[in-house]
Amino acid sequence: MAAPRGEVAWNHTDPLGHGPLRYQVGLGVLVSGSLQDNLRDAVKEPERAQEHCLPPFAGGQHFFEYLLVVSLKKKGSGADYEPTITYQFPKRENLLRGQQEEEERLLGAIPLFCFPDGNEWAPLTEYPRETFSFVLTNVDGSRKIGYCRRLLPAGRGPRLPKVYCIISCIGCFGLFSKILDEVEKRHQISMAVIYPFMQGLREAAFPAPGKTVTLKSFIPDSGTEFISLTRPLDSHLEHVDFSSLLRCLRFEQILQIFASAVLERRIIFLAEGLSTLSQCIHAAAALLYPFSWAHTYIPVVPERLLDTVCCPTPFMVGVQMRFQQQVMDSPMEEVLLVNLCEGTFLMSVGDEKDILPPKLQDDILDSLGQGTNEPQRSGEEQEPSCRYTVTASYHSKAREGHCLQVRLLPTEDT
Repeated sequence: MAAPRGEVAWNHTDPLGHGPLRYQVGLGVLVSGSLQDNLRDAVKEPERAQEHCLPPFAGGQHFFEYLLVVSLKKKGSGADYEPTITYQFPKRENLLRGQQEEEERLLGAIPLFCFPDGNEWAPLTEYPRETFSFVLTNVDGSRKIGYCRRLLPAGRGPRLPKVYCIISCIGCFGLFSKILDEVEKRHQISMAVIYPFMQGLREAAFPAPGKTVTLKSFIPDSGTEFISLTRPLDSHLEHVDFSSLLRCLRFEQILQIFASAVLERRIIFLAEGLSTLSQCIHAAAALLYPFSWAHTYIPVVPERLLDTVCCPTPFMVGVQMRFQQQVMDSPMEEVLLVNLCEGTFLMSVGDEKDILPPKLQDDILDSLGQGTNEPQRSGEEQEPSCRYTVTASYHSKAREGHCLQVRLLPTEDT
């Protein structure tokens, strides 16, 4: 299986003269023309989409490429708001024409995925903080990940939420969640306080597994702080947190999702919160490790891309619960529709329990049960006593053909 990619793309000319390049985007991008048109065009190109086999997340020279603040701005005289980038670090200068066009398209797309729930907003006095992510994949195998923190800024009275978004080539959700904590803390004081922290982070080398990088940062009225960022020792799936998936679903249901993914079917996840939706779909895709999902992969589908659920090709997407009825009214065939809030399957093919051999299912469930110290409880109150990673790998034995081996890999909190 190739690495996951989106079906929406853009083309541009390589400034080095190597001909056209093509971006495949995990959450889609804004390109010339409507998003729906680009989505339809991409669906017509399954052969081209399968030409490229992408490797796993690759580390980059820096911790991150951009830090962006995306805010909601009034759209004309109407009641709708439009997400807009109101802060960018660093500001790129002296770019070649092709590089500048690529940056403009990238930065033009990001706001849509920071606010995937549409433009109908109203000022609020309370709003729960949410952390989620999206993935942008280039055909050369490099990836850009958007780590997002959406919250209500400090202040009095009704106000609109904003998003801090870090764009990086490095897949490590726990580590960047801590970085977002530091950015959020500094933004409450002044945007000027963010600059030296992010500049120090940008100049720091990304640590090896199990190693720590320490940053020195000055905060007014607090003095100098030393911030330690530790990379998990086990780097097999350091970019994935399985705890949300284990809280929302039973082991048997997770196994059926895994089996459906192995057969490359269409899978839709529904949830209220962006954090739950993003974490669960990343975890579901990671069940295929060391293989990866080769088709349309959108952790949180923006409202303007809901037509994705009508695609005839395999996909794995996440949709907010507010769009449940719109999804169920869409023409779909052979879809596994998972309600993460209730821990139920709203739609299924019907054979999910029979895809894997019974003995293999029993062995996997026994192994999963050994990863916790108490029986798994259903619903949102379920709290696994430990976090662990389920990985699958194929191996062959003489005269025994191929078999599936499931291993439990303990993970450390980040």
